[in-house]
Amino acid sequence: MALCNDVKSFSRRHEHIADFFSLLAVGVLFASIWASLEYYAVVMRWVTAHLLLHGALLIAGLLGTVALILALLAVGSARFGEDNERCFGTFQGRRSGGSPISALRNWLLHIENVGKRHR
Repeated sequence: MALCNDVKSFSRRHEHIADFFSLLAVGVLFASIWASLEYYAVVMRWVTAHLLLHGALLIAGLLGTVALILALLAVGSARFGEDNERCFGTFQGRRSGGSPISALRNWLLHIENVGKRHR
């Protein structure tokens, strides 16, 4: 919880740095799209050489890129919200056991509510 409060207070004090993190996230997104289009043939030849190993490395790299983009966006958007708002919350689908479909439905409702609060 302390890390979340530290990031939130830092991004509120230095809004220009938080804006830079958001801009950096967009830059990483477009750079990854450009790199995937530019080097598609080279990467596909590399993956087909050792499909299991190189495929796993490619998927790990893609997941790492997505995690980086989401982390940069989280730091950039941490300045919004109220002071008394909890940093980490859970949605109803995780607390109430139930089927995976109901958990997905509860998660979607949770994401809609989060989006409404930050508009």
